[in-house]
Amino acid sequence: MTLASRHRFAIADMREGLRLWRLAWSLAWLDIRLRYRGSMLGPFWLTISTGVMVASLGVLYSALFKMSLREYLPFLALSQVLWAFLATQVSESCAVFTEAEAVIRSVRMSFFMFAIRILMRNVLVLAHNICVIVAVFLFLRIWPGANALVVVLALPLWIANALALSMLLGGVCARFRDIMPIVNSVMQIAFFLTPVIWKPEQLGVHARWLPLNPFFDLLEIVRGPLLGEIPPLSIWAGALGYSAVLCGLSWGFFLRARGRIAFWM
Repeated sequence: MTLASRHRFAIADMREGLRLWRLAWSLAWLDIRLRYRGSMLGPFWLTISTGVMVASLGVLYSALFKMSLREYLPFLALSQVLWAFLATQVSESCAVFTEAEAVIRSVRMSFFMFAIRILMRNVLVLAHNICVIVAVFLFLRIWPGANALVVVLALPLWIANALALSMLLGGVCARFRDIMPIVNSVMQIAFFLTPVIWKPEQLGVHARWLPLNPFFDLLEIVRGPLLGEIPPLSIWAGALGYSAVLCGLSWGFFLRARGRIAFWM
């Protein structure tokens, strides 16, 4: 098969996946309902646990870091909720195709649709956890102001990264099943290397190396505006650069692996 044909089939797969967004939404909603079947509060149990953790860690680490609770708690709430979305998206991306093995084997369907399904499922959970951020902001009577509108520029980047990551990790993990535990271990390390429970300024002069961490750049272009700050151009450049590399790798891999994914199940 020529390279032009591979591009044509890959683009057709993406178009078909976008056309099936309603199916992806229905499957994502079904996943949430099945996951919390028999539970009275459903996904709000995760919201409650996140809220309790943010409140507990906020009081503890604001004392350890000698920062005011009013300064630290909004940062921690945003960081924990956003990181939970990122970490879950990465983890579930590894199983985007393997968990749909029965469907992929029996029905010819767009692979891109399954990536949209994972994204929508995690967006639904994120929507529940946003309640924690709103509660913290209301409790402390703070508001980011007009700077929060900058988040609108970051959202397409997050969506593109999430879909590209699902297509890349989903295909790689379908071929090599040992990759998933490695990815989960890397995410645990990344959590401590990324300013989630600690603030960037605590590194002092070493904070200049933080833009080399792709998770920091992606977090900051959303977290910064919601805290009333405009991220510097270096952060945006890093986020755009890492996103371009990820999308390029994902597209290149999908071109070669699209016709083999069903045989790797």
